[in-house]
Amino acid sequence: MEHATFNGAAFIAALDAQRQSRKITWKKVAEEAQVSASTLTRLTQGRRPDVDSLAALCSWSGLQADTFMKGSQKQNYSEPLANITAYLRADPNLSEEGAAALEVLIKTAYERLRT
Repeated sequence: MEHATFNGAAFIAALDAQRQSRKITWKKVAEEAQVSASTLTRLTQGRRPDVDSLAALCSWSGLQADTFMKGSQKQNYSEPLANITAYLRADPNLSEEGAAALEVLIKTAYERLRT
């Protein structure tokens, strides 16, 4: 059985994307998520969050912790591009044309860069 690990770099990148979309500072993230600013600093330095901070940040951001687990075999794995497409199409801030245009860009870049 493979040992699962937490991908902190992916988690902090996703939090940063959420922070930027809300146009708020890291200090405001800490306040809204009810975690210490030092927790966020530690995450940006590659350290792992404690379980309560992880839960609070997932709750604040709407992210799911299992998305950031690597090394474990997921029983119901869905392709990243499928998830991205679904999220883009569900975004109320994007028109259908805008979502489709972003899909083309992301899919093209993904196909070119994936290993």
